[in-house]
Amino acid sequence: MQALWRTSLLALALAAPTARATDLLQAWQAAQQNDRELAVARAAQATAQPLRDQARALWRPGVALTASAGVATGESDMRGAQFSAPGMGTSNGVNFSTSVTGGTATRWALQARQPLLNAERRAQQQQLGLQADSTELQWQAAQQALMLSTAQRYFELAVAQESLQVLQRQYEAVQQAAAEAQDRFALGAAPITATHEARARQGALRAQVLAAQVALDLRRRELADSTGLPMDGLQAHLPAALVPEPARTQAALAHWQAQAQDGNPQIRLQQLAADIAQAEADKHRRSAAPTVDLVAQAGDERLRGSGDHGSARNRSVNAMVGVQLSVPLYTGGWRGAKEAESLRRWDQARAQVEATRSQVDRDVHAAWLGLQVGAERVQALGQALQASEARLDATRTGLEVGHRTVLDLLNAENDTAATRLSLAQARSSLVLERLRLAALAGQLDEATLRSVQPPTPGVVQ
Repeated sequence: MQALWRTSLLALALAAPTARATDLLQAWQAAQQNDRELAVARAAQATAQPLRDQARALWRPGVALTASAGVATGESDMRGAQFSAPGMGTSNGVNFSTSVTGGTATRWALQARQPLLNAERRAQQQQLGLQADSTELQWQAAQQALMLSTAQRYFELAVAQESLQVLQRQYEAVQQAAAEAQDRFALGAAPITATHEARARQGALRAQVLAAQVALDLRRRELADSTGLPMDGLQAHLPAALVPEPARTQAALAHWQAQAQDGNPQIRLQQLAADIAQAEADKHRRSAAPTVDLVAQAGDERLRGSGDHGSARNRSVNAMVGVQLSVPLYTGGWRGAKEAESLRRWDQARAQVEATRSQVDRDVHAAWLGLQVGAERVQALGQALQASEARLDATRTGLEVGHRTVLDLLNAENDTAATRLSLAQARSSLVLERLRLAALAGQLDEATLRSVQPPTPGVVQ
């Protein structure tokens, strides 16, 4: 069983370096092509230009042609008309009558209309432009959200790899300590309890290694699913150095908060939603009801057939160019109710803007504090790791000369491993806090990713 376990550990140790290294930018670029939510945002962003085209078209002239043909019946009767014609004088009390039963009717009309004054249409134009801005902003927000989530998955994988490697090294050290304790017991130089302690720690570490391997597989699967990269080729790198941190003054915090108030995607989206709600309220105001249009129209209407007075043909031709005023006088209360509804929705949208501003302000403060404390934590853990390694070396030497026990060595090994893993986690958390702060300010882009890009082993930066 021990031989099988050693073989498994060796296989794990040898398998890790064979995986192809993937840097953070490569993971992000792959995620852009594979992520389903980003594909949805990309499709929505493509509607921005059609929305702008619709907004411009609202103030262009419209031309409509209507035509009809069918069977119709028509009668006209005129009494007391005055009739006059050259050479025939003038006659009063003349009657005219026409009758067509089941005749042929044709009609066509051509109309062109150019809006001149239309407050409702102007508000609709504003809404379409704001909707186009919103789709483009949603695309930018989706990109930043995916960039942040990709970085988080990437560094979670890097930490999981480091955790497994630390536990494997710790297991090998405990295994060696157990063998030495057994040899010392065989020589009568150490009690059997040292052997039992080493074997107990060895069993616990075996379970931890197995759990770490499962966690690593899960983290690798998450990154593979989001990026589309092959799972067996994913290997992430931990950040090796501190990222540039902002100044620690209150003025620096206020500067980041001001940038977030201006550039945060969620605040801007909520503000656009409020502006759209305001435009909707403007559409239903009483002052927006009257419209003025420049109208040009021409038409022809004919009816042919026979009736009570024999064959008949009626024709009507009209043409007109002018200005048309339309004022709805009564809508049954619909316009007033619609205005009241849209005003309440505008109030709701403005309240949501203020709530989002407050939340973003708190999030920026938390990320800024996390960045400050995280930098100090990384420095402290770096110093602690150096001290732990020195303590481990001293304990190992003390065990050789008989001044320390196997339990002392196991504790020193455990503390060093825990500190090394905590340092890896702290470095990753520090980088993620920097990216979150940039995302809150609407400044997360590839240049920011490149600034926190972990160095590839073996490559001179």
